[in-house]
Amino acid sequence: MVVRASAKSVEQELLVTELISQIAAMQKRFQAEGEDEERLWMMANAPNDEVISFLKEATVMMLHMVDAIGESEPINGITISKRFGVPRGSVSKMTRRLAELGVIQAESLPDNRKEVLFRLTSLGRQIFEIHQRLHVHMNRNVREFLSRYDLDQLRFLVQCMKDTVETSWVRLEKGEEEEEEDVASPASTGSGVPSEPSRTDEASEIMALLRQLDARKLKKAKELLRIAFTDD
Repeated sequence: MVVRASAKSVEQELLVTELISQIAAMQKRFQAEGEDEERLWMMANAPNDEVISFLKEATVMMLHMVDAIGESEPINGITISKRFGVPRGSVSKMTRRLAELGVIQAESLPDNRKEVLFRLTSLGRQIFEIHQRLHVHMNRNVREFLSRYDLDQLRFLVQCMKDTVETSWVRLEKGEEEEEEDVASPASTGSGVPSEPSRTDEASEIMALLRQLDARKLKKAKELLRIAFTDD
């Protein structure tokens, strides 16, 4: 029973390690490859070469700013800054660049020349609309993808994501540090002579070894553990 319990702990560690690896892969997928896919889709569905030319050099933030202006025009730089949580200086630089590209236009209020409002140009409106179409297209695909999971699985995913958002990965609670020190130090008897390694010590040593393996070797280790300890 002790062996099976230890094997279960090791398998849990394997799954956690694999999950962390998949999260890193997913992050890369969304940040780099995902952006390229989105750009290619918009270019393939763009109404004209002028829109395609803009999409080739547009950054993600530029597209988000086009969205912000398109959804709330006329809108000033202060509101854009608050919406994105970026410095007003950065907003000024980006709106200036968008104006140079003919995507937005700036106008001042008759009674307040200092306040500048932004609107989309005809080109900007076309870019805004193709980006909105992309969101609709992706939303439909995401819903189709998630439909493969049943209600219990979806509830678990929702709860897991909520917990993830509310959790800090760099905060070490008081007591955890002491627990780690206790696990690292050898257990001893009352006479001061080290006792036989406990189940926790053995599992910790195995887990330390597992953390050194890459994803391919982890899969092999997982299969070996199942064959050795869980199969009848």
